[in-house]
Amino acid sequence: MSRTASPRIWKAGMLAAAVGAGALTTFSAAPAGAVTGDAAADGAYAYTARLDIGNNVRACTGALVDRNWIITAASCFADNPAQPTALAAGAPKWKTTATIGRTDLTTTAGKTADIVELVPRQDRDLVMARLATPVDGIAPLTLATTTPAAGESLRVASYGRTTTDWAPVKLHSGLFTLNTVKPTAVDTTGVNGAAVCKGDTGAPTIRETNGRAELVAVASLSWQGGCLGTPATETRTGATSTRTDDVAGWVQQVRATALGWKTQALVKGDTGLYQATRLYDGSWTPFEDVQAKAGSTGGVRVASTAGINGDTHIVTLGGDGRLHHAIHRLDGTWQPFGDVNTVAGNLNDITQVATASVGGDLHVVVVAEGGQVFHTVRLANGTWAGFGPVFGATGPLSGITTVAAAGVGNDLHVAAVADGKLYHTRRTGDGTWSGWGAVASEAGATGPVTSVAMARQGDAVNVAVLTDNGANQYHTIWFPNQTWQPFRSLSGVLGQVTATSISAAPVDQDVQFAVVTNDNRVLTTARLADGGWNPATALNLQGITGNHTGTALTGTL
Repeated sequence: MSRTASPRIWKAGMLAAAVGAGALTTFSAAPAGAVTGDAAADGAYAYTARLDIGNNVRACTGALVDRNWIITAASCFADNPAQPTALAAGAPKWKTTATIGRTDLTTTAGKTADIVELVPRQDRDLVMARLATPVDGIAPLTLATTTPAAGESLRVASYGRTTTDWAPVKLHSGLFTLNTVKPTAVDTTGVNGAAVCKGDTGAPTIRETNGRAELVAVASLSWQGGCLGTPATETRTGATSTRTDDVAGWVQQVRATALGWKTQALVKGDTGLYQATRLYDGSWTPFEDVQAKAGSTGGVRVASTAGINGDTHIVTLGGDGRLHHAIHRLDGTWQPFGDVNTVAGNLNDITQVATASVGGDLHVVVVAEGGQVFHTVRLANGTWAGFGPVFGATGPLSGITTVAAAGVGNDLHVAAVADGKLYHTRRTGDGTWSGWGAVASEAGATGPVTSVAMARQGDAVNVAVLTDNGANQYHTIWFPNQTWQPFRSLSGVLGQVTATSISAAPVDQDVQFAVVTNDNRVLTTARLADGGWNPATALNLQGITGNHTGTALTGTL
């Protein structure tokens, strides 16, 4: 079957379309239409969105898949709906308003928000549409991640035309049988006369299992048999819907480009480096190969990361022994790796790196020159200061094996491990350093320290350490009055594990921690603002090759 574009004709306050012979059509102007099915019960399918495009120039349906995003058909916004893949990314051509959570359009229930950005897929009739303001209080529709199968029963919910109404005011839904699964679409047939009609383009095609709904596809094309305005000789109720199950990872990546507190996770796999984003609802994007996105650094020995104004700054010690810096911007684009040593000065024998943000500046702390600590800063204007040694009032600290850093207010805090003991110093806003002070091992944290992580939480600093070659893990807090909370074991949170590295990052009012275990797992947990802890959960490391030899976390807004 081919797609034939139809002329748009204004009738009875709605946009009507002539149906080309032998063609599927679907939307209020040229692709799908409204489901001829039963009215939905109040509150059912609340994630379904009615889209008013161009003040009644077009009408479509979509589904809320994130507090910031609607998923729908690209043909709704394309100049020529018959060519949906020609839709350009960016602001929609016509002002578009989404109404979500309103089963009955005559009521004032639900939420409305304008659509301000379109992110289309280039291989199918599909687009993610960003809302100007987040929609909270309405649960988004979960995406299916398993391939649909012929014979499945699917449901389509929509606000489009019905058998008797040009512009129904109630949400309707109908059942469909899945006939054929194609690489980017599925073909369905309506059950008991259900059909996809005008206004249904982009409507969610849902799999319902044990009371749980998940999105399989969005309506794209249909024969519209039985829909008001369709010739009585057209009785076919078949429809074609664009698959979403196989692009769930793409949807997650698009979701990650909206503002909102998120955690970025870097995981090292042998000499590779991979990044994923934990979204506000706790789900993760797929891991991406950082060097494939930002350029090769000859492998990665060590990596650290910090969030600044929604962007993620990544600093790595490359296989060439030099420091490299890249930026993963909020919109998903990358600033490629650049050589830090070229702009901040060469150092010999770099072994460790830590980063932290202070305001709009990126601070970088490294261990080099036989166990000394050096510091540089990338200012908000993009220029770098030269590396300088971290002396402190009591002189340099030598024999350092690892470092961590955290920004609190205008200050930079640095923790370092030397001879199995933990030390701390602070750089104030005027650029002066305090003396290195030993952090006493209390409440059982008596073994030699092998790794350290730190992150701010309010005006305090959370510090976590591994001792006894990772067999034990402890946590402490530096308070603004310059006192320390006694060390407390993390075994009740992490379980009995042997850790090989630990990292930390501030995310909103919490502190996220990640631990790599000696059995090749990555566990994450969080210390909450009220002092409680989330149970540890394991990251899904699918797509990462090699041994997981390190992590780095950061929080972005």
